Amino acid sequence: MANRIPSFLLDRSSPAPLKPDSGRVRVSFVEKGINHLARVIKKGYIHSEFFPRTGFFQKIDPRIKIFFLIFFIIIVSLRKDLLSELYVSIFIFVLVLLSRLKAVTFYRRVLLFGFFFGFLIALPSAFNFVTKGEMILPVATLSRPYDFWIYHIPATIGITKEGMLGVAMLTMRVINSLSLSFLVLYTTPFPEMVRALKILRVPDTFLIIISLCYKYIFLFSKTIEDMYLSKRARMLGEEDNKKAREWTAGRLALIFRKTQLRCEEVFRAMVGRGFSDSIKLYGFGKMRPMDWASGAILFSIGLLFLLM
Repeated sequence: MANRIPSFLLDRSSPAPLKPDSGRVRVSFVEKGINHLARVIKKGYIHSEFFPRTGFFQKIDPRIKIFFLIFFIIIVSLRKDLLSELYVSIFIFVLVLLSRLKAVTFYRRVLLFGFFFGFLIALPSAFNFVTKGEMILPVATLSRPYDFWIYHIPATIGITKEGMLGVAMLTMRVINSLSLSFLVLYTTPFPEMVRALKILRVPDTFLIIISLCYKYIFLFSKTIEDMYLSKRARMLGEEDNKKAREWTAGRLALIFRKTQLRCEEVFRAMVGRGFSDSIKLYGFGKMRPMDWASGAILFSIGLLFLLM
């Protein structure tokens, strides 16, 4: 009987030694960025769905929370001194603790966004060619001053006291606004928040669109992550940035097409179940005495911050 065993299985020679890093697959930063964005969106959805529901702020009616959010963001925007902003930060921190949220996880996200969208954006205004004032930290010295269009660049460039106060003020406002928003988001289920928006006279059709987008954005984020993992599982070597960009462009076009198809399927399914343009979202029942008392306390504290 003929031997049908492949020759490479009969070869007893020792395999060639593996080279260092031969098992690694280097992936383009473009693909890594897309995958990281998809994971951040998915994790944000998971975290918001599994935060504690038994704290102080979780027991308050969502309509009170919406008014609280709007009222305190107005207060944060109107205050013009750092001390008041600090008092608001301390008050929000107390609410976070009473709501039994993980303060480390909560403020790590708040401070990260506050650093990028508050401090870094406002940092150029701390220099003396933008904000005049008392210089506290010289940075560079030029041979002579320059005039460019409507801007005057002095010979000594540095950070002024007034500029740093402005940067600190804007950063504190961003951090407080983010803290208020995250506090409401993490203590209120999304469907209840959408229904609570009815008090602002938001059309029901627009609220339904928000609900559908909220659900399907995480579905497509999972799809992007699966695409990335399936590609990495099939890769045997490195890939240059050009091919990575081509793959990324192709995946974006595919996701756009899948989004269109999914929207059509959802619309046909809704029509098949009796969908019409007369959708109505039912609101909440009567508020309890606890909700009225909590709203009065929060409103009184807000007035105190506003008038102090």
